[in-house]
Amino acid sequence: MKIGIAGCSNGQRNTHTDKIQALKDTLTNMGIEPIFSDCIYEKESVFSGSAKERAAALMSFYKDDEITEIFDISGGDVANGVLPYLDYETIANCSKRFWGYSDLTTVINAIYAKAGKPSVLYQIRNLIYDYREQQVQDFQNTILKNGTDLFQIDYRFVQQKEMQGIVVGGNIRCFLKLAGTEYMPDLTGKILLLESCGGTVAQIETYLCQLQQLGAFDKIAGILLGTFTQMEAEQCTPDAETLVKRIAGDELPIAVTKDIGHGTNSKAIIIGQEIHLAK
Repeated sequence: MKIGIAGCSNGQRNTHTDKIQALKDTLTNMGIEPIFSDCIYEKESVFSGSAKERAAALMSFYKDDEITEIFDISGGDVANGVLPYLDYETIANCSKRFWGYSDLTTVINAIYAKAGKPSVLYQIRNLIYDYREQQVQDFQNTILKNGTDLFQIDYRFVQQKEMQGIVVGGNIRCFLKLAGTEYMPDLTGKILLLESCGGTVAQIETYLCQLQQLGAFDKIAGILLGTFTQMEAEQCTPDAETLVKRIAGDELPIAVTKDIGHGTNSKAIIIGQEIHLAK
């Protein structure tokens, strides 16, 4: 089995070669051959290549019939630069999925909006961090054995009892980069997933207000909240759940999960695919 390893956002620091080698070794030990793009490490400032070069590197994996899945190991700020250079027709006609998290929220949602294809919010580098044993087990069962372990999440409802719809969203800051562009998915009837790494009360409030002003909370069928790493670490008050309930109103179904976000124990969720959650 061959998988593509891409880098559409900030390049990896050249001091991180040991981590990339550890990921390569971990995958190889599973019987998976990782093929790394030419746009992995920083070449100029944070860039592993121009936006056009990073997009071309990604598209080369879509066009390679031997590649079964594509995993992006980057994160940061610059992923949305590749969006105009992706071939959405090729992506639409391809069965392989794109996996990434954080800033790759932009690419994942653009793929759904422009190509109608699902992608996966997940960081494959979790295979080498502190929950690696469980991550490796779940990854093997899901990727190699067609199981669903990576997608099994625990959740609880904090408002209403049930929600159903196609999941969009991801990292709240990065998702909002798509506002006003052709790459923003239609929110009507969707389940909006929101999570964050950085940001405390003021920043998260601002993002939620922007979503409100975009009419998001009048269109969606429910909200699924993942982890808000900095807010939780600093025990901010009000917390993200409280902010969302205040701004989104008391009618929308809202559920929360600790299994989706930037934690190294995070599982995966498919963006662009229907989900049904019930209390």
